[in-house]
Amino acid sequence: MSVETFLKWKILPRFMMLASTMMSWRCAEWFMDLDNPTAAQSAFVSVVMGVMTGVFGIWMGHEHKGDNDVNSINRTNRKPR
Repeated sequence: MSVETFLKWKILPRFMMLASTMMSWRCAEWFMDLDNPTAAQSAFVSVVMGVMTGVFGIWMGHEHKGDNDVNSINRTNRKPR
């Protein structure tokens, strides 16, 4: 496999997203198994889930980047000046 193919398939970012998702899932399972969770444990899980929202948003933005160049489409059919 060439370096270009490796980068084109985006294997590393996809693996990292999968690993992050699995870790947050395990964190949620751990929290749900607690009998009497403390405020600190609740805060920890809340932060982990909040971070995963940001990670997912950034990952989705990078997955889409380069597929279509929206700025290059002339939607008004006007000739550029």
